[in-house]
Amino acid sequence: MDHKDVFAALQTVCSDVILALNGSPGNSSHVDATNRLLGVMRQVQEHGRAVEPLITGFTTVYHHFDLDAQTPGNGYRTLVKVVHSCVIHIIQKARYIASNCTGAFFRLDHNVTEVEAYCSALCQLRALLYLAQILLNDNAHGQLYSQDEGGLSKRFVQEYISMHKACFYGRCLGFQFPPSLRPFLQTVVISMVSFGENYKKQQTGLGMAALSLLTSGKYVVDPELRGEEFERITQNLDMQFWKTFWNLTESELLSSLTRISSSVVQVNVTLTVPAEGLSLPLASDPNLSVAVNPPLAHWGPGPVNVRLISHTLRQGQDSAELLALSRPEGPQLSLPGSFNRQTAPLSPCLIIHFHGGGFVAQTSKSHENYLKSWSKDLNVPILSVDYSLAPEAPFPRALEECFYAYCWALKNCHLLGSTAERVCLVGDSAGGNLCITVSMRAVSHGVRVPDGIVAAYPATLLTTDASPSRLLTLIDPLLPLIVLYKCIDAYAGANCQSVQPALHLDTLTALGQDTVKMLSNFAQGASNWLQTFIDPKAPPLSSATTSSNGATTSSNGATTSSNGATTSSNGPSPSKSHSVKRQQEVQDYPENFEPLRSRCLADIQTPRTPIMKNPFVSPLLAPDNLLKGLPPVHIVASALDALLDDSVMFAKKLRNMNQPVTLTVVEDLPHGFLSLFQFSKETQEAADLCVKRIREVFQQEELPADKRQPGLN
Repeated sequence: MDHKDVFAALQTVCSDVILALNGSPGNSSHVDATNRLLGVMRQVQEHGRAVEPLITGFTTVYHHFDLDAQTPGNGYRTLVKVVHSCVIHIIQKARYIASNCTGAFFRLDHNVTEVEAYCSALCQLRALLYLAQILLNDNAHGQLYSQDEGGLSKRFVQEYISMHKACFYGRCLGFQFPPSLRPFLQTVVISMVSFGENYKKQQTGLGMAALSLLTSGKYVVDPELRGEEFERITQNLDMQFWKTFWNLTESELLSSLTRISSSVVQVNVTLTVPAEGLSLPLASDPNLSVAVNPPLAHWGPGPVNVRLISHTLRQGQDSAELLALSRPEGPQLSLPGSFNRQTAPLSPCLIIHFHGGGFVAQTSKSHENYLKSWSKDLNVPILSVDYSLAPEAPFPRALEECFYAYCWALKNCHLLGSTAERVCLVGDSAGGNLCITVSMRAVSHGVRVPDGIVAAYPATLLTTDASPSRLLTLIDPLLPLIVLYKCIDAYAGANCQSVQPALHLDTLTALGQDTVKMLSNFAQGASNWLQTFIDPKAPPLSSATTSSNGATTSSNGATTSSNGATTSSNGPSPSKSHSVKRQQEVQDYPENFEPLRSRCLADIQTPRTPIMKNPFVSPLLAPDNLLKGLPPVHIVASALDALLDDSVMFAKKLRNMNQPVTLTVVEDLPHGFLSLFQFSKETQEAADLCVKRIREVFQQEELPADKRQPGLN
């Protein structure tokens, strides 16, 4: 339905309700509720009249921010879609009220509360549209991120803290998602607030979960209480709470339940890869070799834990050499040596997987379900890396471990049941980031890069810059803004005070802890130096950023306007002075409008560290020559994901460099949809799309040896 028709229908149905209520016989017991309903319908009409021209403005221009005409998707489109969803819910509820309000069994109080909740949601979405309009006016043509730290990015944090959000987690919870996912989202939110209520009590993780189950009933019957408590939790509980809650999926009880419905595999074994120096052929000249050191950052060289999953037992997977690396993980673990049957030949393909979890939580165990399914569908062994987690192990420890595991897998592929003729890196969210940065590291080291990358909803910009899709963190039950910021802060290591001890170290410990600390600090603090070393002509990361159309916005004030014209820094342009004026006026909302404000305030510490702009942390900011050697990148994003604009802008950057890249934007799914692939038809189809992209990597035509680019073989 066209948006003009939607808003016309909204005005009509609100008028119908008002007319029906004014014409109904008076009832003293319902006078207050009737007056409330009349008032909220008039508020809805007012919001509708204000929102319609904003939506019209976005629909006129939002196609300019797509990757291309065949790939519609960006944060502006999503905001329009979310507003439409909210308005359609109001229309459906209002039609029901208009038709039934005079009936004897009509629940007036219940329906008034429902409409009030959606009216509050529409009011807050209206505020987000105003903020998005500022982004649209102030950003360069095609640019989705506001990279002015003193502008909308800071304003959005202030608005997020003060704006009322509880309405999105009560009766309106998940209105933007498919009906099949709403019960799951409700379960997650109820579990989270119940768990938060009992957090830090003297209970084990499982005991706390059981206690939470007993206290969750009140949040089922009282959606308003649930919303208020969820808002309080997301704004006030620390990172340890989120790590603990997310890691509940790792408990043996929940893992056993998920195994019931998962695919059966013959190999599911955890391995400990020792910290030993590796020697790999140089990609540009296989007659030469390059040394790869084990992970060093923060506490020195140490082993890396990985999980091998294979639907079919293959050669090498039952070898004594592999069994020597295996470690026990529970009674239901499948060990290769426990199978007394004929082994299948080595597979020409290998998947190396990096799990999501915001760099702070979960392991390969949380992602077993879809990995088992993929191993069966593709008939390929999968190696999933259990990298160390922040904040105990901030950047670059996880990257070092993933790169080392990648190199070890190339050298020892025969133990994994593969010849590694085709290698595909796969990851979701934080894992998608690691897929890209591991490949960048392979390029910089001169070792073989993978044959392709499949990244699901990857995080490619770990800064606090605002974008239209990040505005969705105000309403996202799975990725609120403060949680996103806590993950960024933890991975960047701004407040890192403790690290894990080094275990099972080899002779490389002779380096000494002081040397290791020096190397770690050097790696973290050298963002600008690194870019200058890679590209001597490039300005420092903090002084210039490149937009998707190749235009540069520099620190001296030169900028490219939306029509492509360049404005010099010799004098402020009208648009620049207009932007400064808006900031000085604190970018007020229109007269007679103010969003609803929260009663639960928090002090959000916005992450501020140069490491956030390190190209190996935020690959969207990487110089072109570091991205030139990347293999084909296949990105699968979701329209309702707060990180959607990360995917769009990164795909644009690669395409502008003539790098092979595909972007697919699935509709109506939240961040983390791979872990939900068994919950609905929509998530299953999205997971199948990832399988299709992996298959394309394995089946793509291989270039003759004499035509391969260095680093691409």
